[in-house]
Amino acid sequence: MTDSRELAHGDADDLVKSADPEHPANLICTLCRNFYTLGWVTGTGGGTSIRRGPHIFIAPSGVQKELMQPDNIFVLEYSTRSYLRKPPSLKPSQCTPLFLAAFGRGAGCCIHTHSQWAVLVTLLVERDAKERGEEVGERCFEIEMIEQIKGFPKGRSKPGMMGYFDRLRIPIIENTAHEEDLTESLEEAMEKYPDTYAVLVRRHGVYVWGDNVQKAKTQAESLDYIFQLAVEMRKLGLPWTL
Repeated sequence: MTDSRELAHGDADDLVKSADPEHPANLICTLCRNFYTLGWVTGTGGGTSIRRGPHIFIAPSGVQKELMQPDNIFVLEYSTRSYLRKPPSLKPSQCTPLFLAAFGRGAGCCIHTHSQWAVLVTLLVERDAKERGEEVGERCFEIEMIEQIKGFPKGRSKPGMMGYFDRLRIPIIENTAHEEDLTESLEEAMEKYPDTYAVLVRRHGVYVWGDNVQKAKTQAESLDYIFQLAVEMRKLGLPWTL
C-alpha cells in the first residue's frame, strides 16, 4: 500500500475520534470484543473492517481483540488504497487485501473469524471427499432445510432472502502460510459463486461480509450457528442435505 496520501498525524487521528458509538472506529472495537467472548478471535487472530464513504477502517494486526481501542485502527482511502492513518508501532492487518476484495463487491463490512465450528466444518468436508476417493480441491459446505438459512440474502442484485427450502452453499478455499496469499483464491471463489456472502478457509476460519455492519454481523452469527449445528448433526448421523 502506498503512503503518498497519508495525512498529518493530528488530522489522521481525527478520523478515528468520535463520541458516536456507531462510528466505524468505535464499532470495530465493540464487535471485536463481542467476537472475543464468542471465541471467534482468540489471541490476536481474526479481524473486522468497515467501509464508510471513501474510507476503509481496519482492525490492526497483533492486538488482542478484547483490548482494542479506536486509536489502534488503520484508515485507508478506498479509491487509492493509500493509508490515511497508520498507528505508530502497529502493523496493518494481513487480512486487508481480502477485506478489499469484499468491498469491491459492494460490501460495507467484512468479518474474519477463527471460529472452531467453521474450522471443523471444513475438516468434515475434507474427510468426506477423501472417504469417497475424491480430490479435496475446491469444495463447498452445503446445507438445507434449516431455519437459520433465512438469515442470508439470495445474492447480489437479487431481491429478498433465502428460504427454508433453499440450499446454502459456502465455498471452501485452501489455506496458505500467509494470510494475504489467500486473496487470489478468495476472489476466484467470489467469481465462481457470485451469490455467496462468505468463504470458508480450510483449517483456518471464515470470511463473512454484508451490505452494512448489521447485516455482516447477522450473517456471521447465523453462519456460526449453522456450522455448530452441522457438526452436531454429523455426530448423530444426520445428513446436511437430502
